[in-house]
Amino acid sequence: MTDAYLEIVDLACERDWRLLFEHLHLSVRPKDMLQISGPNGSGKTSLLRLMSGLMRPTAGEVLIKGVNIQQQRAELAANLLWLGHAPGIKGLLTAEENLMWLAALHHGAKREQIWQALAAVGLQGFEDVPCHTLSAGQQRRVGLARLYLEAPALWILDEPFTALDKQAVTQLELHLTQHCDQGGMVVLTTHHHLQNVPSTFRELDLGQANL
Repeated sequence: MTDAYLEIVDLACERDWRLLFEHLHLSVRPKDMLQISGPNGSGKTSLLRLMSGLMRPTAGEVLIKGVNIQQQRAELAANLLWLGHAPGIKGLLTAEENLMWLAALHHGAKREQIWQALAAVGLQGFEDVPCHTLSAGQQRRVGLARLYLEAPALWILDEPFTALDKQAVTQLELHLTQHCDQGGMVVLTTHHHLQNVPSTFRELDLGQANL
């Protein structure tokens, strides 16, 4: 019996009639942080979307807790948190309303918890502000505030440092490391050079894998 939370078995991905990668194997266990790297067009975002059940592979399979991800569609929100390259928020809703809606995908959250999460990402006082009036960096922080609410153990993050200032980048790095140290897991892509990582950090370069 494997202790892996997430497993990728002989995975292949083709986009627009071009093979991005094939025969890919990897596993993610509690406390792991895995950075997916590689040149533009190597399939980094596609791999994250495959891990999140948002795409189907050309070949192979993705397993969460030993079960094919395509067989547990209803349970995916309870098993992983996906944060894409875009903030993933609705502009007409306030920061609080967005988080209330997003938290409902997992465990739900009380208003006090929502406000604490927004304060943690530097948005205290912006709780009732419509998100379309916020800057790109502030909108990104609204999405990232999900990471300060009760959430699944596995976080899959596509370029989470986009539009953040230096202080926010350092804070997020430390938060991701703390999540892993406490038994959580992070799989991410980033063009940012990570300064603070857990001892379990490793990197997969798609530019060198199976090509």
